[in-house]
Amino acid sequence: MKISEYIDSVNKTRKVLSIFLTAGYPNKDKFVDTALSVLDAGADMIEIGIPFSDPLADGPVIQKSSYSALMNGVTMKDVFSYTEAILKKTNKPIVLMGYANPIMKYEKNNFAQDSINCGAKGLIVPDVPINEYDDFYNETYNDLEIVLLTTPTSDEERIKAIDKKSRGFVYCVSITGTTGVMNNFDESVYKNIERTYKTLNNNKMLIGFGISKPEDVTRFSDYCDGVIIGSAVIKSLSKDDEKHTATLKLIKDISQSCNI
Repeated sequence: MKISEYIDSVNKTRKVLSIFLTAGYPNKDKFVDTALSVLDAGADMIEIGIPFSDPLADGPVIQKSSYSALMNGVTMKDVFSYTEAILKKTNKPIVLMGYANPIMKYEKNNFAQDSINCGAKGLIVPDVPINEYDDFYNETYNDLEIVLLTTPTSDEERIKAIDKKSRGFVYCVSITGTTGVMNNFDESVYKNIERTYKTLNNNKMLIGFGISKPEDVTRFSDYCDGVIIGSAVIKSLSKDDEKHTATLKLIKDISQSCNI
């Protein structure tokens, strides 16, 4: 099932909850169990971040988790192994998120093939803009759903172009800057999200950056098909017990708020 079809099926009863996890964090050897527990807690899909030394779109919380994973020896091969192991126990889709540099270092065709072979459904590469899409993604990527991002500075023409190219869904970045927990959203954020949602014709839209609690889902539910939560979960994992008690409760609470 394609990601777009999966989101359609979930949207019959709820908004989609996608949880971002840094591969191999907080424990390299227990990551698969962590991911499965996150899915069991109510996540509809997960986005696995490929550790990178310079993740420009990510705020300090995810940057720190990425650095920790690299220091613990998490490699690209581990990302594929984790994905394959998780998908042996769930039908919920996995999207990989990584930056162009490590993908090119791994070799683009090899990366695409290994992503497909491990069962990943989609790919997000935030530092490959739409004007570089055709240069970066060749036919090897045809079996991966490439998710593109809109930002608050994207004008209507660019949003329409992203909508035509993106597959799976469109990732709407709610705020300018990097990922991180937001305590308040000003009126311009709401207007931008509403504008973007109404402009899309081909894709579902998930909102990310700054979403961290059930109230945020309720706040934006009229203008999205789901939300992506990263920093709030990673921050919770960084100080949680080994069973991830507080983190799983957070996910359960947010998941409940996704019910329509």
